[in-house]
Amino acid sequence: MIYTGVLKKMMTENGSEINYYLDMKTDFLNVNQLLDKEISLKFVTYECLNCHLEKKIYRQGFCKSCFFDTPNAGDWIMKPELSRAHLGEEDRDLEYEKSVQLKPHIVYLANSSNVKVGVTRKTQVPTRWIDQGAHEAIEIVEVPNRYLAGITEVALKEFVADKTNWRKMLKNDIEDESLVEWRDKLKQYIPEEAKPYFIEHNTETNLNFPVLKYPEKPKSLNLEKTPTFSGKLVGIKGQYLIFEDETVFNVRSNEGLVVELSI
Repeated sequence: MIYTGVLKKMMTENGSEINYYLDMKTDFLNVNQLLDKEISLKFVTYECLNCHLEKKIYRQGFCKSCFFDTPNAGDWIMKPELSRAHLGEEDRDLEYEKSVQLKPHIVYLANSSNVKVGVTRKTQVPTRWIDQGAHEAIEIVEVPNRYLAGITEVALKEFVADKTNWRKMLKNDIEDESLVEWRDKLKQYIPEEAKPYFIEHNTETNLNFPVLKYPEKPKSLNLEKTPTFSGKLVGIKGQYLIFEDETVFNVRSNEGLVVELSI
């Protein structure tokens, strides 16, 4: 079977084990069903996720012109503290920015390679944690807009990491932590504006990824440099496909690439 489509981040469904899905335009694949099977990936061309033209991808699945134009790629996406919709100030498209920024946001702690702090819209829990390959996570603050979440993250990352070590995450080189203890320890550093939104009583969420074998020395596949690849799929974690030969492929970082997937 051969499926062709433009790569977008895998959709997920949490359960006793996380289920992953790929939308390949005319087909909807349950990626878990491909575990322990030989699959091939072939780079075909590009398709910008915004303008849908065949243009080289610059960042985040967008061609260069769209990346600097679409409100989906504003600086506040990666740096929530730059959000200004709560002040009525436009970055690229105020109505769009209001629709995203003026919604409940969660500041959380997640443990994937180490304990890290992060921000996501409330509707993206636990999807955001799954995408980061976190095996445990906890909400610490729920605020009414993205700006408050952003300044809280900035304050807390003085005391805890804000990045995931993807190699450690994929090797499963992790230690269980008491995120409740971390939450309580970090409470004192939450900015005054966000302190009323601290979540006092909650527990960790634990996540179980469908991995048959973790790589000891993961090596990343770049389809633009190596346009064809075949291997046995032995795991899925975060947004990575893990192969038996320890090759790993980050679906999300290759958004906008049109590929053929053969089984």
